[in-house]
Amino acid sequence: MTRRAVSILMLSCLWAACSTAPAVQCHAATRAELSDLDALMSLLATRRHGRVEFVEQQFLAILKRPIESSGELRYDAPDRLEKHTLMPRVETMVLSGGVLTVERGGNVRIVDLHRYPQILPFIESIRATLAGDRGALERVFDVQFAGTLERWSLALLPLDPQLSRTVKQVRIDGSKDQLLRVEIRQADGDRSLMTLRTPAAP
Repeated sequence: MTRRAVSILMLSCLWAACSTAPAVQCHAATRAELSDLDALMSLLATRRHGRVEFVEQQFLAILKRPIESSGELRYDAPDRLEKHTLMPRVETMVLSGGVLTVERGGNVRIVDLHRYPQILPFIESIRATLAGDRGALERVFDVQFAGTLERWSLALLPLDPQLSRTVKQVRIDGSKDQLLRVEIRQADGDRSLMTLRTPAAP
């Protein structure tokens, strides 16, 4: 699995996890901040399904301009994630259970995530957040919360040295129960930025 594929998969999983209340820890939080965090988690926990539009930019050191794509993300509890890229070319990624299915140009590739132990703990910890398992997330990341319910930010720093060789930090910004941005900073300096928005009413 390529580093870009890992980044895309993590972005999708993080969106889903945060749309279904990942329990996080704030090591230096005040009592007021903890109250805001609890309120945020309660709002996010009510979502069992999700659908957002995305614009994703890949900033690579070897390129002068970012690679941009756009499409739609969907989530159905407890563990089905879909990423439908519409531009610049159609591609579908579906994560269900421990299997990732990628369809592009009429070709289908099926990947058993158990063959990639470097990312499986990440995936499993995200799934645990769907059940409100705070401990599972904290076993994989140092989780830092900042802000208020109106405008908040999560910074996830991998604890596993093997995972940290690929991902340096994941940052998620949002407002109330809406995710606004998800950024992955890779250890080699490349980064991915996904901007999310609720689809316009038909």
